[in-house]
Amino acid sequence: MSHKLFLVLHDIRSAHNVGAMFRTADGAGVSKIFLSGYTQEPADPGKRWMTDAEKSLAKTALGAEYSVSWERVSDIGGLFSRLRAEGVAIVSLETGEGSVDYRSFIPEGSVALVVGNETEGVDGDIVRESDVVLEIPMRGAKESLNVSVAAGIALFSLVSTMEGKGG
Repeated sequence: MSHKLFLVLHDIRSAHNVGAMFRTADGAGVSKIFLSGYTQEPADPGKRWMTDAEKSLAKTALGAEYSVSWERVSDIGGLFSRLRAEGVAIVSLETGEGSVDYRSFIPEGSVALVVGNETEGVDGDIVRESDVVLEIPMRGAKESLNVSVAAGIALFSLVSTMEGKGG
């Protein structure tokens, strides 16, 4: 896959979910994870004493926090500008007006998938700044999936599509 796939975690409140997405990102071949807002970051390698959140992240990531490159960003708008300058499409995973079924999206190049808060979703300003908004159609009573599960579905769909295009 010559095109790159990035993952942006914005305001993820559960360190468990962050760890799960690190592990999934490793499996999907994500080039880099960007952490923004109050999303928990991994503990420094070799840190002697970890916080409960760092322990939770490490427990679910199973070492992927060291195998996947990551970066803390304080200015998500600046990140989007930087990525766009490199030809990366900003793609949010969120339901709502103007969103398209994730299965119908065919990326033309590199993609940064943005996922947001477990209860509030991707911030509205981020959605408006996105090039594309993808949704996972829900058929049951619930309106959404757990953020780490949704990220996994979208990441592997993107990988499949990007590989299928020779990307």
